Amino acid sequence: MRNKKFITFDEALKPNRPTAFSAMIKPAGSVCNLGCRYCYYLDKASLYENHQSIMNDELLETTIKQYIQANDIPQIMFVWHGGEPLIAGLDFYKKAIELQHQYANGKQIENVLQTNGILLDEEWCHFFAEHNFLIGVSIDGPESVHDAYRRSKADEATFSRVMKAIELMKKYRVEFNTMSVVSRASKGKAVEIYRFLKSIGSSFMQFLPALEYVRISDKTGKPLIVPPGTPDSVMAEWSVSAKGYGRFLNDIFDEWVLTDVGRYFVQMFDVALAQWVGVPPALCAFADTCGDALVIEHNGDVYSCDHFVYPEYRLGNIKEHNLKSLYRKKEQFRFGMDKRNTLPSECLNCRYYFACRGECPKHRFEQSADGEPNKNALCEGFKLFFKHVDPYMKYMADLLREQKPPALVMPWARRRMGFE
Repeated sequence: MRNKKFITFDEALKPNRPTAFSAMIKPAGSVCNLGCRYCYYLDKASLYENHQSIMNDELLETTIKQYIQANDIPQIMFVWHGGEPLIAGLDFYKKAIELQHQYANGKQIENVLQTNGILLDEEWCHFFAEHNFLIGVSIDGPESVHDAYRRSKADEATFSRVMKAIELMKKYRVEFNTMSVVSRASKGKAVEIYRFLKSIGSSFMQFLPALEYVRISDKTGKPLIVPPGTPDSVMAEWSVSAKGYGRFLNDIFDEWVLTDVGRYFVQMFDVALAQWVGVPPALCAFADTCGDALVIEHNGDVYSCDHFVYPEYRLGNIKEHNLKSLYRKKEQFRFGMDKRNTLPSECLNCRYYFACRGECPKHRFEQSADGEPNKNALCEGFKLFFKHVDPYMKYMADLLREQKPPALVMPWARRRMGFE
């Protein structure tokens, strides 16, 4: 049995190394023009007594200045998120570009923005193209899947308006990728969803599992999304099952590995390949530890993680404390180490631990076979996926070691699956 409570020599040296972290900036907080049923962020308005104003110019300047200066690296990526970040308005982002230029100090600045697409128009697209924004657009799949949970506040369908936004981005050659929530509505439709996303021009896809627990509010009688382990909470009705998520990924992988390697990119497959090669994955959920992805709210509050915007994970406010000092707080270091050190022994001794790393702590609702807490509720699905892709990942890892393209796995996969 491994010792669960430890830090490595490399981790012990981290506080003395050049600072490098990311920050998800929420200029309008959780304010959104939609009312997606599975959204884990809408309920954050209650933290601010349901009053969230747009980040003002003074705070925007503080945010940009501190974020650039805090990072001791040559490339700085700003991630604008929400809620719906376009609610802040085009002038807000024009000001942000000016401030980025003012404080860049020779560093390369990049911008990524995640949107539901509803507010996008030609003026927005012209701006994004001019300033090389990468846009993540939220679309869950074809109309029947997308409209199941991605609804307006008046419970109206949103698919046609999102598709209009995608066509506008293609017209203006705005670089975009897609983020799709895998919910109960996605069950049995993985290949249909994958082919649809390819058909609309998405070459990079994220498939995020909807797995939330809710508790009925004492005040409103409505379900509120709550942290893992909250008493009297139950799994939300839109949640995907562990097996369902694993099968979803497997179905897409089987099509991708036969025809699309090197042409279309699925975040989860990239992450898996990184783990088999032995290089750090690009997604923090599958890293050994975390804590390098903060959240800056509309009022300057800083939280440990996008999935942990709760009072107990508030680090402070950048109007009162420098962002770098908030990132360096011992509470944040402990938060990152806890990703590994709170896992049950069953996880640490699992054959797929090298690939899974316990995934995101937000999904750790279950107990292990020995009764230890904090087992990931999607564990069974991840095991299905990692076992399924293992031979293909090994083959691609060998190709990379030989300095050959991973796409050469495709003819081998076709022979292995009996198609040649």
